[in-house]
Amino acid sequence: MGKEVERKFLVSSTAWRELVEADIRILQFYLAATPGRTVRIRISDGASANLTLKFGSGARERDEFEYPIPLADAVEMLDFAIGRVIEKTRHHVRHRGYLYEVDVFGGALAGLVVAELETPEDVPDEMLPDWLGREVTGEQKFYNASLALGGIPEIAA
Repeated sequence: MGKEVERKFLVSSTAWRELVEADIRILQFYLAATPGRTVRIRISDGASANLTLKFGSGARERDEFEYPIPLADAVEMLDFAIGRVIEKTRHHVRHRGYLYEVDVFGGALAGLVVAELETPEDVPDEMLPDWLGREVTGEQKFYNASLALGGIPEIAA
């Protein structure tokens, strides 16, 4: 078991694009989602898949279990998805030694850009990149399960 400790931010500019180290095309969907727990499948670049279980309702920390699964099984499980299938491109961006995952959403969520920072320590605001907008850590409407199951949040950086 691992602990997921993350902060989420809306992205307020495109300055991060010049810092991209890698990108991954992601299809992500949920098989179950209730307050405090989710069961998710993620297909990356159409080549690999993971099953992820998350437990906890803390804004910054949750228990996470992740396992590789056969791609064919993941594709077959698409038929059991609840809500919408999330389409996004995840960009890896480094700033001051920290790895940010910038998700640019497509499909029904086009226009939404969210950056995640997973690190156990608090990063002081003055160490955060200028291209980050409003912090949305703890705002459930910006979590992927909510994006899959609920409405599209108002995008205001």
